[in-house]
Amino acid sequence: MSATSLQPRLATPADAVAIHALERHFPGDRMQLRAIRRLLRVPSARIWVLGRGNELVAALVLLLRRNSRHARIYSLVVAPEARGRGLAQRLLDTAETFARTTRLSSLTLEVRADNQPARNLYRQRGYSIESELPDYYDDGAPALRLRLRFEEAAPPDNRSGT
Repeated sequence: MSATSLQPRLATPADAVAIHALERHFPGDRMQLRAIRRLLRVPSARIWVLGRGNELVAALVLLLRRNSRHARIYSLVVAPEARGRGLAQRLLDTAETFARTTRLSSLTLEVRADNQPARNLYRQRGYSIESELPDYYDDGAPALRLRLRFEEAAPPDNRSGT
């Protein structure tokens, strides 16, 4: 599967098992299949994936709140064999474009403090450290909360997704 030909698409309920399989690449704090299925049904979440059919190589979960100007990137995972091909960048482009077009003022996320490649990616994209979170992950690892602010965000529109 050529990474350059993959375009992000919104996930469907048929993608739940494949998204869950991608989650195994996290060292801890993995989403359960039941949670993924729920997020695929609710208007307060967007999940974009990259892949062909049910063979997914990357996914990003964005959580929204009604009447809020902020959203949270809850999960961003790229399969190890697909890393280094710009797939995380492509998913972030999609989420950030969505955030701007829906007039959000910022995106936040948490990243393991020891995940230097991810930290470098976020720094290059303009995310800044907002806080340090000791013992954040279930294995005791610390996290950093990062924020990307957008200029001149207008009042929030309806985040319910319709």
